[in-house]
Amino acid sequence: MAHSGGLEGHPVVSREEWLAARTAFLAKEKEFSRLRDDLNRRRRELPWVKIEKRYVFDGPKGQETLADLFAGRSQLAVYHFMFDPDAKQGCPHCSFWADHYDGMTPHLPHRDVSFVAVSRAPLAKIAEFQKRMGWRFKWVSSNRTEFNYDFHVSFTPEQVKSGGFYNYQASVPVGSEREGFSAFYQDEDGAIYHTYSTYARGIDLLNGTYNLLDLMPKGRDEDGLEFSQAWVRHHDRYGA
Repeated sequence: MAHSGGLEGHPVVSREEWLAARTAFLAKEKEFSRLRDDLNRRRRELPWVKIEKRYVFDGPKGQETLADLFAGRSQLAVYHFMFDPDAKQGCPHCSFWADHYDGMTPHLPHRDVSFVAVSRAPLAKIAEFQKRMGWRFKWVSSNRTEFNYDFHVSFTPEQVKSGGFYNYQASVPVGSEREGFSAFYQDEDGAIYHTYSTYARGIDLLNGTYNLLDLMPKGRDEDGLEFSQAWVRHHDRYGA
């Protein structure tokens, strides 16, 4: 027999009743896993667009083209990190995501993938902030190119005022920068293709903390906040 207790009167039952409920929910989780596998397959089947424009970035070793960022591999993962050229530091919310990248970057090359973060801020600002945060993943500046604008993560002053194009729809950006993720493929002849981009909630899969919180009793616990990530700080700015 269930009774109220625990978190905000949540039902508390016997171990046997818990096991029955958990086993029934497992079937839902397996159904979701199969649907996710199918979604991932369909994503890989999407058509591609050939990159015709030549993008040149400022990197730690000098100027690098988009082809250089592949570092000899056929796949490139790009995180569009919000860092306006006039900003004093990188976006705290993109930083929340970026705290997860160093752990995966040693593994990605073994699946033929290179990873890089891209921002419009000058390289000197990026390097200073990256040193402060203690990150080691590759991070380059797109300040000399139209890369951010072409992939709809940066907006002109006119677009900020009157509206731009973000997450595949016309919208009024909240600022000059937005977050996103893009994937690219380079064939043996050197041709580069844009295969996928996702924005807004689409980048949740890159955030291990959020995925863990989704497993916890209180979930992300963001109801009632001014906005969902109002609690997030740069990791060196949290209080005790």
